[in-house]
Amino acid sequence: MTPRELLSGSRRDDIVLHTVTVMVNDETRALPDGATVADLVATLGLGARRIAVEVNRMVVPRAEYPSTTLRDGDAVEVIHFVGGG
Repeated sequence: MTPRELLSGSRRDDIVLHTVTVMVNDETRALPDGATVADLVATLGLGARRIAVEVNRMVVPRAEYPSTTLRDGDAVEVIHFVGGG
């Protein structure tokens, strides 16, 4: 089972034995071990929206979302861009 499947809850009968705890916009979240920034963004339903993601105060380039693994204790900030004039 992939971290994305675990995050989406598509197989709720499975027990997640290994998790990491991260803070996402000041809210504690338990994620499966091995979850990436891309997994988190998909779980939050933010896909192609205009967002920026910081992990431990470092901006993660969108191209690195799939390769950036979240670790226990990470502080994640998801910033939404709002247009206007």
